[in-house]
Amino acid sequence: MKFVDEANLRVEAGDGGHGSLSFRREKYVPHGGPDGGDGGDGGSVYLLADHNLNTLYDYRVSRVFKAERGGNGAGKNRTGSKGEDRYLPVPIGTLCYARETGELIGDLTHEGDTLRVAQGGFHGLGNARFKSSTNQAPRKTTDGTPGEIRELRLELKLLADVGLVGMPNAGKSTLLAGVSGARPRIADYPFTTLNPQVGVVSVGALRSFTLVDLPGLIEGAAEGVGLGHRFLRHIQRTRLLFHVVDLLDFDSGDVVENVRMVADELVRFSPQLGERPRWLVLNKTELLDAEEVASLRDQIVNALEWTGPVYTVSAIKPDTLKPLLSDAMDHLDAAREREQAEGKNAQAPVFEDEDDDFDA
Repeated sequence: MKFVDEANLRVEAGDGGHGSLSFRREKYVPHGGPDGGDGGDGGSVYLLADHNLNTLYDYRVSRVFKAERGGNGAGKNRTGSKGEDRYLPVPIGTLCYARETGELIGDLTHEGDTLRVAQGGFHGLGNARFKSSTNQAPRKTTDGTPGEIRELRLELKLLADVGLVGMPNAGKSTLLAGVSGARPRIADYPFTTLNPQVGVVSVGALRSFTLVDLPGLIEGAAEGVGLGHRFLRHIQRTRLLFHVVDLLDFDSGDVVENVRMVADELVRFSPQLGERPRWLVLNKTELLDAEEVASLRDQIVNALEWTGPVYTVSAIKPDTLKPLLSDAMDHLDAAREREQAEGKNAQAPVFEDEDDDFDA
């Protein structure tokens, strides 16, 4: 199945049922009063967050979804049946926008979250409702109101604690595979990652976090060059970024400039991403001796005037990754505690992107 993180759809709530015009008809009762019942309410349309889904692909296949109409009222004060609500399952992390205005309707970030996106019509009233002391035989009824019809845009932003960013072929996918059960595509050429890949990293008993790997970033990614612009939204909810760097590229003289370029692309896509904590992860140390690694590390840190955390790792040697993962877990725990103390939502802010129609 394709990974699809945007979809447009039309939702139509059910109309309300009409009220009934009826009079009581019984043998030996010559003047039966009004007994027309009310109609039933129309069904509404809801979005439902479901952890079993990870793509919006189904909404690229079917685009129109309708709830059931309410039943009409009937004689003997019988009320019409209520229209059945329609629930549309979506992945956790889905945002819903009104297509016409771009207004954010809601954000489903937890399993079981529901969001009403189209209100069902209100039921009509039967003539029994209009009986009074001065109007013993009313012939007035009302029709049910139409159900709401809306054009929606769904956008998926993956929920992950840590995001992997960096140039193509920096070893991000290998790192993800080495620390989690995820099995991303790995090869010795750039752009092997075509879709975001998410894995769960276990650091100890009851301690784990989610890690998302994005396609490599190149210059101009924020404007849509390569695949970066399409998928940068999936790190907007992260609390921490691992900036993975291929140490073996140092001889080409591009490492420092590449780090700066990736940082610039993050800021250009969203200024808030530029403020997100970002740790430098110098990868592929297995082909260098300790002195070379230390020397390259110092040169890179000095050239960048880097003041944040720096780690030298080999994605194929799990022991070298333990300090990075342990420190990341501590950082995430502390961030969650701060958010709870401040009463803030645990998510990163939500930003709007341009609407496009691209299937990975």
